[in-house]
Amino acid sequence: MSGQAYTLAIATCEEMHGPTVSLRGSEVSCTPMKVTILTIIAMLAFAANSVLARLALSGGGIDPLSYTGMRLVSGAAVLAVLVFFRRQRGAGKGMGSWSGAVALLLYAVAFSIAYVMVGAGPGALILFASVQMGMLAWAVFKGERPGLLEWLGITIAFFALAYLVSPGLVAPSLSGAVLMVVAGLSWAAYSLLGKGSLSPLADTAGNFIRCLPVGILLIVIGMLVFKPNMAGVVYAVASGAIASGLGYTIWYSVLPQLSRSRAALVQLTVPSITAFGGVVFINEVLTARLVIATIGVVGGVALAIMAARHGKTKVAPEGSH
Repeated sequence: MSGQAYTLAIATCEEMHGPTVSLRGSEVSCTPMKVTILTIIAMLAFAANSVLARLALSGGGIDPLSYTGMRLVSGAAVLAVLVFFRRQRGAGKGMGSWSGAVALLLYAVAFSIAYVMVGAGPGALILFASVQMGMLAWAVFKGERPGLLEWLGITIAFFALAYLVSPGLVAPSLSGAVLMVVAGLSWAAYSLLGKGSLSPLADTAGNFIRCLPVGILLIVIGMLVFKPNMAGVVYAVASGAIASGLGYTIWYSVLPQLSRSRAALVQLTVPSITAFGGVVFINEVLTARLVIATIGVVGGVALAIMAARHGKTKVAPEGSH
């Protein structure tokens, strides 16, 4: 997807009209259809990150440190340009936070190193299962109470993912699995920190810019050890500039419209999207197992979200926690 398309999507979210949500005195309006479209775009961007990482790291075209550094630097560069032009038009002043930057950095580093040791299927399951568990645990802690149908949907989706990646696949290395759990929990924290963002583009840019010194250092260290080829560099830059920087901006824009539990649930679709991306871009085989698991994941997520929309989730009063 082009940068122009992402920019249009971001602008669309900020100009939406429909049911309103009040955020610190401001109102961000989104129709359900537009929220759905932007959420799908964000999920495609997240899946693209995994496919690009596999293309770059599994083929030995680049080392994980250089890949992470280039991903962060390219993302920061594109987002800084977008923020500059938006501020010329009087856009918001938010510029992220150090906590968001730390969560982003931990996710990016752990993600890259883990994908050297863990295959795409197991890696996607561990990553997004960790995201799900982290966000749902936080949601329950903050007072959200998923209903029976939502728990049923969560269970169906989780076991469909397990069916997709477990039987017949080589078990991932323990160190790689641990690193992917760290990446997943870091991304859950990053998502939750972005929940209240009033200036998603500026906040995402600020988080990337805060990571710049470490990103540059990672590139220098990585290139001293291993000289990347052109394909590896292209994959890293595409991941940073498009799939990461702009993809996260769209996710930031959508998050205020989603409950914590819904935000966790929709991310469960990413491993299956990643698997299909592997079929198209990495020549992986489309199997009956993949099709059945995809139906289970999408069906389970749909059941949980529809149950939530019909008011089956009980949320504790804000003053109770």
